[in-house]
This record gives sequence, structure tokens and C-alpha cells, in this order.
Amino acid sequence: MLFPLVILAFCLLWTIASARKPPTVYLIRHAEKPADKKDKRLSHKGEKRAQCLRTIFGVESEYNIRYIIAPTVKKHGKHGRPFKTVHPLAKDLGVKVDTHCPHNSGACVADAIRDYDGPGNILISWRHGTIPNIQWFLGSEYPLEYPKDRYDLIWTLPYPYDVITEVRSENCPGIDIPSPGLVVQN
Repeated sequence: MLFPLVILAFCLLWTIASARKPPTVYLIRHAEKPADKKDKRLSHKGEKRAQCLRTIFGVESEYNIRYIIAPTVKKHGKHGRPFKTVHPLAKDLGVKVDTHCPHNSGACVADAIRDYDGPGNILISWRHGTIPNIQWFLGSEYPLEYPKDRYDLIWTLPYPYDVITEVRSENCPGIDIPSPGLVVQN
């Protein structure tokens, strides 16, 4: 009699554990860059933003980030800004930034998102021009364009990853102008 109850309890616990909700994806652009196009570092403002993200997405935040993706950093630091943007946060969270996807491969990022079966949510740090490509490979029929003049937007992309449901400012103190009326593009 006890054995069937143990089996039933095990099955119930396994069902609850396996019914985990798919992760939400948060898309951000890399932090600000210097005026010199040859300079692959973050600007002073960009460094401040990278530090601000430690609070926004940190352990105490509502975002519950457990997986971070940025493009492969090339020789001499090319395509390295997205990595530099999230590296301080990744260290705080104790996660490694996944950099296996080339900078221009939205398909690779979409595959990595779909393949992720760990706990928590996903943060993507990328170049603004490739963000619509990532959305398209995730199934969005009408990907949004990330504004060229903004570095502060967080795009929320819940499962099944086909529609951006929220766009909000990071509101980093001393960097961003408050955007209380920010509206999702349609």
C-alpha cells in the first residue's frame, strides 16, 4: 500500500517540477560607445550604464536573469560592446555570458533561446541593428526597430516570443531622461 503512494507522490512532484513556465526574454542594446568608431570600448556613459544594469537586472530584481547571451567577441575587441555591457552583471549573478553566436546571426540566438531549459529568464545584449533579426527568427511577423538614438530600452518578449509586450527605460540615474509615458510600438 505504501509503494503506490510513494509512486503517486513522485509522479505529482515530477509533474509540478516539469511544468515550469518558459523563460521570458529581455532584449537590450549594448551600452553607449565612444565617438571614435575605431574605439571598441564603451564610453564613460556606457561604463556607467553597465554598472547600472547590475542593479536593474541583479539578484534582488524582478527579472530573475539566469542566462545571458551576447555576440562572439572578435579579435581586437570587435563586437565586444554587448559583452562589456553585461559582463559586470554576469559576474554578480555568477553566470557565464554565452558568446557562441556570431554578431549577425539572429537564427543562432533564437536557437539558443529555444534550447535553454534552465531556471530563470534570459537577457540578450546585442547591437541595435540585429535585434529585429533576432525577433524575426523567434517568430515575430513584424519585428520592431530599435531606435538608433536610444541605449536605455528594455524590450520584454514573453513566450512564445512573437510579440514585444513591453518597452521600458532602464532609467539609469544620471544617464537616462525619465520616460514615464513610453509606449510599445505597434
